[in-house]
Amino acid sequence: MIMIPRIRHMISRKNISKNALKVLYRLNKAGYEAYLVGGGVRDLLLGKQPKDFDVTTNATPEQMIRLFRNCRLVGRRFILAHIIFSSEIIEVATFRGDNSEKQYTTHYKNFHFSKSGMLLNDNIFGKIEDDAYRRDITINSLYYSMADLSVRDYVGGFRDLREGVIRLIGDPETRYREDPVRMLRVARFAAKLNMSIAPETAEPIPRLALLLQNIPPSRLFEEALKLFQTGYGYLTYCKLCQYKLFQLLFPTLANNFTKNRNSITERMLVQLLKNTDYRIKNHLRVNPVFLFAAMFWYPQLKSAEIIAQKHSSDLTYYDAFSIATHNTLEEACQVLAIPKRITSLIKDVWKLQLYMPRIYGKRAKKLLLHPKFKVAYNLLILRATVENTPELIELSKNWSQYKTSKNNIIKKISTNSNTLGNDIIKQINNNI
Repeated sequence: MIMIPRIRHMISRKNISKNALKVLYRLNKAGYEAYLVGGGVRDLLLGKQPKDFDVTTNATPEQMIRLFRNCRLVGRRFILAHIIFSSEIIEVATFRGDNSEKQYTTHYKNFHFSKSGMLLNDNIFGKIEDDAYRRDITINSLYYSMADLSVRDYVGGFRDLREGVIRLIGDPETRYREDPVRMLRVARFAAKLNMSIAPETAEPIPRLALLLQNIPPSRLFEEALKLFQTGYGYLTYCKLCQYKLFQLLFPTLANNFTKNRNSITERMLVQLLKNTDYRIKNHLRVNPVFLFAAMFWYPQLKSAEIIAQKHSSDLTYYDAFSIATHNTLEEACQVLAIPKRITSLIKDVWKLQLYMPRIYGKRAKKLLLHPKFKVAYNLLILRATVENTPELIELSKNWSQYKTSKNNIIKKISTNSNTLGNDIIKQINNNI
């Protein structure tokens, strides 16, 4: 173990959440070991402000419940304590133990593995040294002590952080088999922190990528949001493709890629991710409905055209489009369990694309009032950017003008009247 004293690192308590400090101080005062750990320590050492502050301790979940009235236990694979404050939740984990000996049991459950080697549950408590080796990446296994303000490094994470290297702790193949999502985490952190991946950590990934098929689709959906909605989506996408991970997560999209990587599907994806990164870095809202609607738009369009041609005598294009919508989303959800609340809105956004060429008349006025018009409008603008055809460019310009006119009328009405609702709708219909 290497101890980095306060004079050799840049962590200051001023940059640590007050609630996290309260948890650390109370645990220490009660006689327990307690450390700030993980991404919070990593980001503080890099001079960044962490989004979350996680704590680890030798106190068991039962002891934390007795110590904190605002404590709730969560998790199955590993029991965690959530200390709930009005402004944030501090996650506290008991030191994890060594799972290499099969006879090791706990108060909760014995751990066990699947046939592929994936760790199914992991409620094994141990010492801080065990905990350090049980974490996945060296730079996420650094411990900040409130007792002496030092940073403790058991696995070489401080060195890797300085050298800009993402390295798994332990044998990479074994660790990936325990939890295949670690392959996605390695790619994501390499992109996010602009670091290289250690050769021994990178080598098994393409060979073991198929293990992602053992992960529940609901968990992969949550991981997909982390991959593409944290501000480094494009660079993460490049890493995923490099290590054959993207193809496993999005087979529908990958099947539409070409050898020169210039298909309309990939051009849309690249532009979408770059736009999303821009919005996040400028503190603008991002919408998972828009993300997935844009991602799968061209595979959806291709599927609709195939069905329409195959059944041209007995199906209208709109019917073929509806059938394709169901098929495209069902195929996507086999890998990523996109929630129904999102897929239902994606269907609305896609249908609006068919109606948007009708920019004049009552239908256009109704489209402006549709709850998902803004998302559909943004998808139209993105399509025009990617396809760069005169028709789409003209259509997007016309809708921009039409939308601006509507907004100006609403602003004028709201300035002169306290009552909106039906009065606004009537005046829009009469004036646009």
